[in-house]
Amino acid sequence: MRAVAVVAVLLAGHAGGAQAEGARPLRIVALGDSLVAGYGLRAAEAFPAKLQQALAAKGFAVEIVNAGISGNTAADGFARLDWSVPEGTDAVILELGANDALRGVDPAATRKALDAILRRLKERHIPVLLCGMAAPRNMGTAYAQAFDAIFPALAAAYNVPFYPFFLDGVATDLALNQRDGLHPSAAGVDVIVKRILPKMEELIAQAKLLRGS
Repeated sequence: MRAVAVVAVLLAGHAGGAQAEGARPLRIVALGDSLVAGYGLRAAEAFPAKLQQALAAKGFAVEIVNAGISGNTAADGFARLDWSVPEGTDAVILELGANDALRGVDPAATRKALDAILRRLKERHIPVLLCGMAAPRNMGTAYAQAFDAIFPALAAAYNVPFYPFFLDGVATDLALNQRDGLHPSAAGVDVIVKRILPKMEELIAQAKLLRGS
């Protein structure tokens, strides 16, 4: 009788452990630049923190890891990809390219770096939400057209969820940006989070499917 009780306890513990593992929040890494890092904002006001809060309010158990580094280009993101996106990552939000455009980096070089990131994450079976960026119009029409075309082309090539413009509804609105006119204020981050939520739900669905939960 005692042996049966011990077995029952062990089985219950095993089932509990399996349940706890199944309940582990999805770990989503936001790989980006200052727009992800939260330049000029408190940690709780940064995009990853507010996105996690908004998703939790909708019933999603997720952990959004802030892997944004101010000043990073697409090439910088690729150089640190493997340690910024460690094993155990369930999905990635890829937001890079703004600094490339501001510095006039050759669009071909930006595309090559972003392509390398997407290819590497595909090899690791990590789903990605690609966030697009637009070049400043003072860079000239030819540059803007070449740069802006990078993101939809890569999204189509890799068949990943795509949010066309990360700063949609925020760019050029003085009320939603900090004094530099480049970085969203806390109110601006709220707008980004609200608009990107449908694409996040798409990413989460893919991540759950791959994880089998």
